Amino acid sequence: MPQDEISKEIESKFGNQLRVRVNGILIENDKLLMLKHHMGGGKILWSVPGGGMIYGTDAKENLQREYLEETNLNVEVVSYLFVHEYLNPPLHAMEHFFAVKRINGSVKLGKDPELSGANQILDEISWKTISEIKSIPKDSLHQVFWGIKSLSELGLWNGYFNFGNISIK
Repeated sequence: MPQDEISKEIESKFGNQLRVRVNGILIENDKLLMLKHHMGGGKILWSVPGGGMIYGTDAKENLQREYLEETNLNVEVVSYLFVHEYLNPPLHAMEHFFAVKRINGSVKLGKDPELSGANQILDEISWKTISEIKSIPKDSLHQVFWGIKSLSELGLWNGYFNFGNISIK
């Protein structure tokens, strides 16, 4: 499918509404598990596994489901870390970040069941060192990871963050 078809499906499924998302920080052997997303229009985004919440299930259940769908891993949600507000119309999300620990499974790239088979955006799964994360161009890296100096600092953050949001007036 052409990249603009992916952009159209992303906007129709996730755009022009406020979404609540859960995201998991999994660090093993000084590396962070990250996913490469093709967002349409040639845009790439590296971020951690996670996704939208399903009504009627709590944040931990949603994050465990998302991890299994996207990475083939069963995880334990260890602690709540912070919330990030992503606002770049047409997308707007309150993204809750949690520390997670692997229970079992081997890493394997999964799929996003919310998107059609032709418009899957998950492209690659990779363990990234801090230097590898720093080498990703900002426009291809989730805003939360732009200024980090070490992976351990992610576990120390708490509170509300919004990095580079674009509000509509």
